Amino acid sequence: MRDRTFAPSRILIYLVVFLIAVAWLAPLAVVVLNSLRSNEEIAQGSMIGWPQHLAWSNYATAWSGFCVAETCAGIRPYVLNSALVTVPATIFSTLLGAIAGYAVSLWRFRGDSWIYGIVTLGIFLPQQMRLLPWTIVLRDTGLMNTLTGLVVIHTIQGLSFTTLFCRNYYTAIPQELIRAARIDGAGFFRIFWRIILPLSPPMLVVTVIWQFTHIWNEFLYGVTFTTGQQQPVTAALIALSAAVADIPQHGVQSAAVMIAALPTLLIYLIGGKYFVRGLTAGAVK
Repeated sequence: MRDRTFAPSRILIYLVVFLIAVAWLAPLAVVVLNSLRSNEEIAQGSMIGWPQHLAWSNYATAWSGFCVAETCAGIRPYVLNSALVTVPATIFSTLLGAIAGYAVSLWRFRGDSWIYGIVTLGIFLPQQMRLLPWTIVLRDTGLMNTLTGLVVIHTIQGLSFTTLFCRNYYTAIPQELIRAARIDGAGFFRIFWRIILPLSPPMLVVTVIWQFTHIWNEFLYGVTFTTGQQQPVTAALIALSAAVADIPQHGVQSAAVMIAALPTLLIYLIGGKYFVRGLTAGAVK
């Protein structure tokens, strides 16, 4: 039979893990509870408390009734903006990163290591360094204050990460497969579509989840390069906070935060195990 006794060291490890989990989940728990409390209840008590009556109306108000930036349509249009930016940018950056990772890992050419180093350098550059170059690019291309401009930014910014992950994954693919395909007359893109891409689902899941979460939660570019009805939901939340500065409505604010966080939470709940498997597959290979 399995020994069910716990050594003091194991108990200490469980205690530390439990405390870390509580510290991480406490802010989320406070926001969830406040989203179900009325403003009167919060004002009469404190920001931390169990709801006496479930105020589901906070979600309806936050979604389609509250005024954000002088437009009383809630955060619904801004959630749509984030979706219109996040979905195409995630698809484009993942696909282009997979092609680039394949090129610099399995298709040898002069200067491939230099190109790989330049592309992945973008991971280590702070976002603030990129604001001025992107301002010039968006101004000259006429994409300032447009969702298309944000798609371009996040697609190019994401290439560093997706190229790095895909390249490290593809280096484990035997070169014999590529040589055999070349002998059969397959070219660059045919090898990629017929051989490389079918072997890529574990790593593509990782990059899609990572990119979707990062782009959806990104704030700096959204608040810098867009205004008004073109802003993503993260920037709209700041506008909502400013709008209720005189009369705080913490219940509506908390509900808006939960609505904005729901897509990324669902992504992790649905694809979390595939995310771990993809990371493990890449690490083992």
